[in-house]
Amino acid sequence: MAKEKNLEDLFHDTLKDIYYAERKILKTLPKMARAASSSELKSAFEKHKDETEVHVERLQQIFELMGKRAQGKTCDAIEGIISEGEDIIDTFKGSPAIDAGLISSAQAVEHYEMTRYGTLKRWAEVLGMSDAAKLLGQTLAEESKTDEALTALADASANEIAKAA
Repeated sequence: MAKEKNLEDLFHDTLKDIYYAERKILKTLPKMARAASSSELKSAFEKHKDETEVHVERLQQIFELMGKRAQGKTCDAIEGIISEGEDIIDTFKGSPAIDAGLISSAQAVEHYEMTRYGTLKRWAEVLGMSDAAKLLGQTLAEESKTDEALTALADASANEIAKAA
């Protein structure tokens, strides 16, 4: 009889999900930077690409801590969020609303990541995986800061520019 699935199995499965998502985000951020009209938003996307590379490395460390191979599992949620972002680029590229749209799309990504990292951190704590919990906590804090920075950009200019058009 097959072994019943437990929290460690769920943790590993969810880790594969966010690993896939982060690698997909890495490929998407340059497109978002190119589509942005403000230099501040372009810079924010470029900075987040650098951070995301570190997030991928941390996830690889966690797989290693578990004695597992780092591998992704298709994440339908991130596929959908990125697809919506691509629709925004196609529909609003060159318009005054593009940056507001890109920010909303990026925040959808951030909120998904924050949800996943928060859950994984908690599960790591419950499973006694303190090193993994620490790494996940670092990434969660960075994702939250990115979300706050995006809100600040939206409030500083993007939303008003989109509205005034």
